[in-house]
Amino acid sequence: MNEQTEHQDITIYRAGKILTMNPAQPEATHVAVRGGRILAVGTEQQASAWGAGRRDDRYAGKVLMPGLVEGHCHLHEGVVWLYVYVGFYDRRGPDGKVWRGLKTIDEVVERLREAQRGLEAGRHLIGWGFDPIYFGTRRMSVQDLDKVSGERAVVVMHASMHLMNVNSKALGMAGIDRDTDIEGISRFENGEPTGELCEFAAMFPVTRMIGNPFRMLGQSPECLGMFGRVAQVAGVTTATDLVNELHDEGIASLAATTRAADYPLRIVPAASGMLFGRDTEACMAKLELLKQHNHDKMRLGIVKLVVDGSIQGFTARLLWPGYYNGAPNGIWVTAPDDLRHIVEQYHCAGIQLHIHTNGDEATEVALDALERALSLHPRFDHRHTLQHCQMASPAQFRRIAKLGLCVNLFANHIFYWGDAHFEMTMGPDRAHRMNACATAERMGVPFAIHSDAPITPIGPLFTAWCAVNRRSASGRVLGESERIGVAAALRAITLGAAYTLHMDDRIGSIEVGKFADFCVLGGDPSQAEPDALKDVAIEGTMVGGHAFDAPGRG
Repeated sequence: MNEQTEHQDITIYRAGKILTMNPAQPEATHVAVRGGRILAVGTEQQASAWGAGRRDDRYAGKVLMPGLVEGHCHLHEGVVWLYVYVGFYDRRGPDGKVWRGLKTIDEVVERLREAQRGLEAGRHLIGWGFDPIYFGTRRMSVQDLDKVSGERAVVVMHASMHLMNVNSKALGMAGIDRDTDIEGISRFENGEPTGELCEFAAMFPVTRMIGNPFRMLGQSPECLGMFGRVAQVAGVTTATDLVNELHDEGIASLAATTRAADYPLRIVPAASGMLFGRDTEACMAKLELLKQHNHDKMRLGIVKLVVDGSIQGFTARLLWPGYYNGAPNGIWVTAPDDLRHIVEQYHCAGIQLHIHTNGDEATEVALDALERALSLHPRFDHRHTLQHCQMASPAQFRRIAKLGLCVNLFANHIFYWGDAHFEMTMGPDRAHRMNACATAERMGVPFAIHSDAPITPIGPLFTAWCAVNRRSASGRVLGESERIGVAAALRAITLGAAYTLHMDDRIGSIEVGKFADFCVLGGDPSQAEPDALKDVAIEGTMVGGHAFDAPGRG
């Protein structure tokens, strides 16, 4: 290629302001792009140093920042919209429709009844987003869901995806009865199942019976399209699928869909270590085989482990004194002895681990396993990351820093479940320390923050708002000393998240050599009042030099 052609391939974008997240050059007005990568950043003169190129002023009145990085979400954010939303809070779908939140179990039953009236015979009815913690001591049971239908299976996934409720028909079809010996099956006093199933072992018979739609459909072109639209509207250019079962056809579909120039997202799938259990060799062999599908917009290589369950579902594992309301301790999704073996095997193989720990006992067990693996097999820059890590104490954060770990904290919990944590699950003292971003920052622990979509809606600016303000849905401030500044929150949803994914060499900041991935904003989030951070308008994205306007624009 001659010099003239190279200059013609350069596009120089002018913006009202560019927030680079590069401390060596925090702000700029122009960025030059060639071949989908950043060629130069700075003033107009600096951006033109490689050649005049083509001028593009579409962002002249806008603010550019690095494309936002959602370091913990799931592809079934695109799947759930095929089913019935029955959550407590209002929720906007990928088509723009706002689904009204349901405030009573009777309202949940009525929405399901309405949905099943139009459902063809023989099909299961599936709802999602439900959480009984908002309804006090009232728990949904088979009696409620049998009012919806006695002829078809009715399955309602909880918001956490760690529990479900089913009707009598679904219990029968899955072969669950009073004699079924599986941990996590809730029972009436007479021993009969209530229809509430807690954690993966108890849910598995039903999940298998309905065809595991949340996992299997997540990589279909239709659902990937919905997932991409939801992420794009939120300003996200890189997102994870933090539990992927490595089905050959699904990975092939994911690779083909993301490769298309008009797909607005990079996706980082994490292999489900939970699916393979102690057979780590099988997981790594499958992962190595499927990595041949990797390209710039899809990157396999990390493994996800799950230690415990959900705090609001009372399946997370807690240290003394346990749950504030006296609920029994939670469930080990991976037993501590198994975890030690599994962590060591993946660590020795050079795999980066992302480990789900919600309760502080689960965090302690994960730290023990990681400390043992690192003592036996020292390894620099491993970046093993504790995901959620919501209840970690200052002492645990000191261990995290000593071991060179990262954390990805579930800041959205402060808003959505903060009041429940204060009043029911943790009590005031521990609720104030949850998702302790300021402690992580103070102790030098690399950290990101996340939505865990579809558990909560994908929206990094809202997640940043949660970390900055720490305000619950009722307006209660939880842990004022754990608030972080706007600058730190913006870093957590860009370069911080990229670091936890071992991708900070290619995304997370606007620097020479990185992908030309931008989030286009109507205002400057770095200058926004803390309470207004979530309201900064997202007007589009760019992924690898391809511009995507927000719906209704362009």
